[in-house]
Amino acid sequence: MAVLLSVQPGFIRPAAAAAALLDDVVVTATRRPISASEALPPMVVIDRDQIERSSAIDVAELLRFHAGVEIARNGGPGQVTSAFIRGTNSNHTLVLIDGVKINPGTAGGAALQNVTPELVQRIEIVKGPRSSLYGSEAIGGVINIITRRAAQSRELGVRAQAGRYGLRGASGHLGWREGRFGAGVSATTLSTDGFPTFRDSEDDRGFENDALNAWVQAGFGRLELEASHWQARGNTEYSDFFRAPQDQDFRDRLSRLQLGWQAAAWRSTLTLSRFLDRIDQGELAVDPEDFVRTERDVLDWQNDLDMIAGLELTAGLSLTSERTSGQSFGTPLESAPGRGNADRDEEAAYLQAAFELGAHRFVVAGRHTDHQVFGGVNTWNLEWGRPLGEAWSISAGLGRGFRAPSTSDLYAFGGNPALQPEVSRSGELGLSFAPGPDHELALSLFRTEISDLVEFLDPDGFGGPLPGRNENIGDARIEGAELSWRGRYGDWRVTTQLLLQRPEDRDTGERLLRRAERSATVHLTRRLGEHEFGLQMLASGEREDFGGVRLAGYVLANLTAQLALAERWTVRARVENLLDQDYELVDGYNSAGRGLYASLAYAY
Repeated sequence: MAVLLSVQPGFIRPAAAAAALLDDVVVTATRRPISASEALPPMVVIDRDQIERSSAIDVAELLRFHAGVEIARNGGPGQVTSAFIRGTNSNHTLVLIDGVKINPGTAGGAALQNVTPELVQRIEIVKGPRSSLYGSEAIGGVINIITRRAAQSRELGVRAQAGRYGLRGASGHLGWREGRFGAGVSATTLSTDGFPTFRDSEDDRGFENDALNAWVQAGFGRLELEASHWQARGNTEYSDFFRAPQDQDFRDRLSRLQLGWQAAAWRSTLTLSRFLDRIDQGELAVDPEDFVRTERDVLDWQNDLDMIAGLELTAGLSLTSERTSGQSFGTPLESAPGRGNADRDEEAAYLQAAFELGAHRFVVAGRHTDHQVFGGVNTWNLEWGRPLGEAWSISAGLGRGFRAPSTSDLYAFGGNPALQPEVSRSGELGLSFAPGPDHELALSLFRTEISDLVEFLDPDGFGGPLPGRNENIGDARIEGAELSWRGRYGDWRVTTQLLLQRPEDRDTGERLLRRAERSATVHLTRRLGEHEFGLQMLASGEREDFGGVRLAGYVLANLTAQLALAERWTVRARVENLLDQDYELVDGYNSAGRGLYASLAYAY
């Protein structure tokens, strides 16, 4: 049985402890495969066992049970969902699928509500700035969703699920691997009748999502080739501001081709990708022809060099061509003042060096990004760690990140083509204690300051003679501490995380919206022979929303069970919101009540 891997800063342990606790290989923190025990920034890895145990219907449901990652959702399944990492804005979270960015260029964050866990092998979450390696949006952290691959010579799996609110779904997985060759496909279909979006509405709003992931790998001598394709498409019903029923069709698609060349001390990888994000309003909309679209082509050339003993170099170039378009209330976005060319090109070069000096480990990274809209921006990370005796270790890190203004910031209502990027400065100090292979305790202190935040400024108020527009006038500060502990007692596994933070507007001293100052999570599992039972708990403090509304704190508990019926048959069940808490993630919007969800799976 695998458990949640929670890697905090400074987890550079003696070899015996590291092998027992942190035997996963991660890639997101440094862009190259490394042992989790060598990762200096704070990380969380959600593996396939955790995904199956949760019975979650989208990735956001997985993320919310990890302190430091807060979720806001405008209603039920399929509704707009935002992720806040360590108190930063939702558009300061970079989301990747297989290392490729899926944040849209129009507005808002990535569509986590459309990513089906059945197609996911694991999720790596890196907290803190990573713009030095990944560019825009990587201020609060990076969520890298890694799709399923075959681990054995032949894999076959099917699954059917059902639950409250008329939820029903089915999925299948087929994979094959032989030496350096492999191929596979996973598909899922899911639909739910949902529940009313608003608390004062009685109209259920449903959700449909059909998703697919396919891949093929081949190796010839020093060459390695991989092609993959992920997509999700469906329909989301919702209610507008006036409570009128609406719906929209969505399409998310990522195609990726990767070519690698391996020598003794040099690995070169060329990745070509194309990402599409499109939302079209349905027939019930006031303007059914309205839509938003992002299409992004990326060429990334990464080189990992190990030519000098003790020095690991990663150098690369990234070229991005992004095309955004849309129509709002019948007005094309392309006609907005200052819009000009619909393309937004970006060129970047990055360099990272990891090395050891005695017991000390250092990682230094930097990136220069040349953006078509605002020009150049430099970002960097500096990290250090070392063990303190047999069980203790310490680490520290500094970093600078940025977010490029979106198309909506630049050209939609209140748009300002002269906007500059939002810029962050972060610091971190970590201490960990691992007295043996079955226990670990970690403390992390962090501070992030963000300047030039894009905010709407209307000098004479709405309706006045002077039009308002977006300006780089906001400043924020987030200070906090994370404490985590995980242990193993025979067949019991437990992981707890506590987050204390103060996300505030530096100009007014007011708390940033939809973010709690205190939250805690607990994961408890118990193995009984071939069966397994678990408890997930999330306790969140009060939050503030727009208009001075205060959202009450809440406690959310899920019970999970995994029962082995026969050699290859498994029943999984989840009681969601066991305490039947009536809570709001966004003012005026409903959240799911207590419900039972179950699935029957066959795996070969």
